[in-house]
Amino acid sequence: MSGIWGKQLELSLFGESHGDAIGITINGLPPGFEIDMEEVQFEMARRAPGSSDLTTPRKEKDLPEILSGFLDGKTTGAPLTAIIRNTNTRSKDYSLLKDVMRPGQADYPGRMRYKGHNDHRGSGHFSGRITAPIVFAGAICQQWLKQKGVTVSSHIQSIGHIEDQRFADQKEVTHEQAEAFKKDQLPLFDGEKKEAIRDLILEAKEEGDSVGGVVETFVLGIPAGYGNPFFDSVESTLAHLVFSVPAIKGIEFGTGFDITRMKGSEANDEYYYDENGQVKTRSNNNGGIIGGITYGMPIVFRSAVKPPASIKKKQQTINVREGKAAELEVEGRHDPCIVPRVLPVLEAVTAIALTDLILGGN
Repeated sequence: MSGIWGKQLELSLFGESHGDAIGITINGLPPGFEIDMEEVQFEMARRAPGSSDLTTPRKEKDLPEILSGFLDGKTTGAPLTAIIRNTNTRSKDYSLLKDVMRPGQADYPGRMRYKGHNDHRGSGHFSGRITAPIVFAGAICQQWLKQKGVTVSSHIQSIGHIEDQRFADQKEVTHEQAEAFKKDQLPLFDGEKKEAIRDLILEAKEEGDSVGGVVETFVLGIPAGYGNPFFDSVESTLAHLVFSVPAIKGIEFGTGFDITRMKGSEANDEYYYDENGQVKTRSNNNGGIIGGITYGMPIVFRSAVKPPASIKKKQQTINVREGKAAELEVEGRHDPCIVPRVLPVLEAVTAIALTDLILGGN
């Protein structure tokens, strides 16, 4: 099992959902970088469970304990390691699931890949809980990017059939608006859709079911010239990390698949000089990236988030110990929709990817 990613910024992820702790080691942070731990904790709280009736009732404070690489509020240049204690586990809820495979979860493929030795409690290392240390690392990277005038944010593009406006539909999105989205559990450009989305999530929860959605992530202030063609393109780097987030099943940049319905004359982003002599494009159909390299417009991409697989509705499955069919009603504490909690995770992996590229001069 590989838990290591990155080149200039290398991350090593460890832990299981119901183990003593989860954590991360970060190599490559510049020495002397001052970290605002209150901002880090704010990002952690956005992802943390138990924050409202829209999420799982499992409550975890998600307080990171930094073990190395940090002194007097600044990075030392040594590997920065942090752990997050698991304090509210109920492993007995998963005793049946050692043998009965949950549809939509990694139980069966994980059992086959690791010959039955993987930790099945709370999905073990497959759990969305493992995104907590990723958010910790991403929060640090976002602070580093802010010093360079770069802001990473996102909004809910859709939940179920309810659609918000797109980033491209806005006349302008400011850094201040992007930051304000982070303080909203259901950030939308069209705030009038909020109650309908909330009702849809609670309706699924009442039915013992779940719903998915789409998150649109955007990056403001990123200069032109970062990235590479082919294997280390901005898209491939981002996509690698985005697909590392549990429950992500698709990604599209800019106009995405809709660009296939355009002619070249419509799809091309025409250049011009603005009043300050800065190069801009009249559209952003390519999502701020051409040839794998940024061109100075906002990076924009959308991620498809599937409905949570753990639901109370009865499902058909198998019992691998008995070798026969089984029925399953999943017990425990689960989210009816993880889209609101995925927002900070996607912002985190975006910040991590861009930090790795920028540190490498790429």
